[in-house]
Amino acid sequence: MILVTLGTQDKPFRRLLEAVQKQIELGNITDKVIVQAGSTVFESNKMEIFDYIPADQFANMMEEADLIITHGGVGTIIDGVKHGKPVVVGARLERYGEHTNDHQLQILENFSEEGYIIPLYDFEKLDEALKQARTFKPKEMISNTPNFINLLREEINKKTKKEKNRKSRNKEG
Repeated sequence: MILVTLGTQDKPFRRLLEAVQKQIELGNITDKVIVQAGSTVFESNKMEIFDYIPADQFANMMEEADLIITHGGVGTIIDGVKHGKPVVVGARLERYGEHTNDHQLQILENFSEEGYIIPLYDFEKLDEALKQARTFKPKEMISNTPNFINLLREEINKKTKKEKNRKSRNKEG
C-alpha cells in the first residue's frame, strides 16, 4: 500500500495527486493508494481519498504502508523515516499557490542530503522516484531529545546555582 499525505495546509496541492494519478494510469503504480488530502479537492476512482484520517488510523496506515509519498512537512517525513519507510517528498511551492513561501524546498534538500528521503523536484519524474524507492533504505533517524534534555538540565542547574549564590550574597551583605 502507498500512503500519500498532503498535510493540513489550507492551500491545495493538486500537483502531487495529479502526478500519482498519472503513474497509476501508466501502470507504474499498481499498489492500493490511500490519500490524506487535507484541503485539496481531488476526484479519483484509482485512489481512496480522505480529507483527514484520525491520528490512530493514520499511524496504523503509516506502519502498513510500503511507501510514503508526501509534501515537505517535517512531521510526516520524520514519521515515515522513523518507521523505516521509503519516503518520496515533493515540496509545496509558492508560485503554484501551494504555500506562502518555498521553505519546503529547503526541508526537502536537507533531508535528502542526509539520506533520509527521496526528493521529488520534478513531478514528471515520479516514475524514477518510484523505481528508486524499491531499494531505498532511509538513514536511521536517531532522536536528539536525550541530548537536548541534558543540555536543558545543565542550563537550569547553572541558573539555579547562580540564583542561590546571589541570594547567599544578599544575606551576607
